[in-house]
Amino acid sequence: MPIDKNELRRVMGHFATGVTIITTVSASGQMHGLTANAFTSVSLEPPLLLISVDKKAESYPCFEQSKVFTVNVLSDSQEALSRKFAVTGTDKFTGVAFRAGGNGAPIILGSIAHIECRLYAAYDGGDHTLYLGEILEAETREGKPLLFYRGGYRAISD
Repeated sequence: MPIDKNELRRVMGHFATGVTIITTVSASGQMHGLTANAFTSVSLEPPLLLISVDKKAESYPCFEQSKVFTVNVLSDSQEALSRKFAVTGTDKFTGVAFRAGGNGAPIILGSIAHIECRLYAAYDGGDHTLYLGEILEAETREGKPLLFYRGGYRAISD
């Protein structure tokens, strides 16, 4: 019998992760984004990464429509931004500093890295879809990452 979903969440919470905002655009050009920590590097040749998107997410249809997305790796000063993009039903980009990337998806200013992708492949993953993105452009900046561990935000201390 499979593990209970609450127990699975508790156990998986013992793995510290970085926090990202994954952005995309709709077919009509409207910007969308969501907070996610399900993100990993997959391949160097070709350059690929993987994200996991909840099928119930507001922005979910946009990934298939636009076939592009950008992973924005948040700094430890962007917890409020992470919380803002974690909820549904609001205009998430109001008051947020960003610019359009080469792929058309928003790049969140102040993030410590961004990775622009085009959709390479999609796989069913239960209540999520796993998207492989071919990395087109990437950039880093100085700063410390925002982390998530055991249900709370954390920061690296010196």
